[in-house]
Amino acid sequence: MKSLTKQIAIGATLLFMGTLYAQQEKGITGEENWLNSWTEFQPKAEDYGSPTQILTGNITQDTKLTKRETYLLSGSVFVTDSTTLTIEPGTVILGDFATNGSLTISKGATLIAEGSETDPIIFTSNRGVKKEGDWGGLFILGDAPTNKFGNASAVDFGLKPSSFAYTSYGGDNAESNYGILKYVRIEYAGKRTKNHGYYNGLTLAGVGNATVLENVMISYCGGNAFNILGGAVNLNKMISYKSKGTDYTFNYGTQSTLSNSLAIRSPYVSGVNGSRCLSVSSYITKEEVDFTKKQTAVTAQNLTLLNLSKDLQADINVGLVNEAIYVSNHTSLAMSKSVISGFNPAAVFEKSFVLDNDTLEKIKFTNMYFNNCNGNIFIENNSNNEDLENWYGNSAFFNVYSKTSDSETFIDSKNKRYPDFRLRINKIVASTED
Repeated sequence: MKSLTKQIAIGATLLFMGTLYAQQEKGITGEENWLNSWTEFQPKAEDYGSPTQILTGNITQDTKLTKRETYLLSGSVFVTDSTTLTIEPGTVILGDFATNGSLTISKGATLIAEGSETDPIIFTSNRGVKKEGDWGGLFILGDAPTNKFGNASAVDFGLKPSSFAYTSYGGDNAESNYGILKYVRIEYAGKRTKNHGYYNGLTLAGVGNATVLENVMISYCGGNAFNILGGAVNLNKMISYKSKGTDYTFNYGTQSTLSNSLAIRSPYVSGVNGSRCLSVSSYITKEEVDFTKKQTAVTAQNLTLLNLSKDLQADINVGLVNEAIYVSNHTSLAMSKSVISGFNPAAVFEKSFVLDNDTLEKIKFTNMYFNNCNGNIFIENNSNNEDLENWYGNSAFFNVYSKTSDSETFIDSKNKRYPDFRLRINKIVASTED
């Protein structure tokens, strides 16, 4: 560890840059609060009416869902056979609780779900009193690479396809285009099944980087909110709000970017095994992946990861608060210009990590704002983080450490209708978009 803890050589120019960028914008950005208009932080108060059309089985011809109808997903619905499903702005799709409704865009099919800022597309529960995990969720399956053996895998969350091909994903086309998902809300998804665990809000498996994924909000999910398996997706302006599972999970060799995005956790809404904002892994078991292929690599910039706690220390003491980020071995994470506030601690590396220069070159935290965290970066099951603190605390990385309240840290975090989680530092608002 001697080479890790020694001072990184920096000259007068670098010191000047550190002063110049002391107020560098961190966390979610925008000249205006981009959470306005299309989001909903109190979805239980919304009444979307009763369904007028039922979707079931396979959709095998190009189909358009219109705003004038309200649709019910009954059971496992698959868009197959190179079909395009188009959803108009303002359309409401209800997931059926009784049949565990879900929608899967199978490999080769396309989804065009482009809402608008004033007229978002809404996927939600059909129950009168809505709860986390009322229905399945949304799956998009593509032909982009994974790190698994062979070129094809299958998702298995209790889906009931008429053909294995409808749940398969993976291939060689990292630049494939599976359509558009923009200005979309997904509420109360992530149902728990007896034999297959939890569904997730949005599963992107083997999806290529030409697919447009912007302004998607997942609220009160019973499983993970965003579940990324392989592929090469670019996620921009995503929101995960009070999900029981992890907010953003990346696995199986995905080469992804996540930018200008938000995760809001509550210590009082969490899975039994604990939940995080961000989890980066390359496998569940080593035997299932091919190490000659690219392993998971995530670039994350301008994230705001926030734990909303009424009494943070009390919630930590009773075990309700976990780390914000968990990084497994054999992965890469380059995280910058982001805010992590109110966690225990900010980040944890898997216990099998060997702390050498090669490893730390793959896990980068630069221009970060660590606030109100009970420790910053640790190795799993190791209470001594001195080496990591020395490494990431070096002034060359421009990381900032603070202990301030949410009201002092964010512009308007307590606004129930349209909260504003942009960072406020010395009354300077993070406002410029890259």
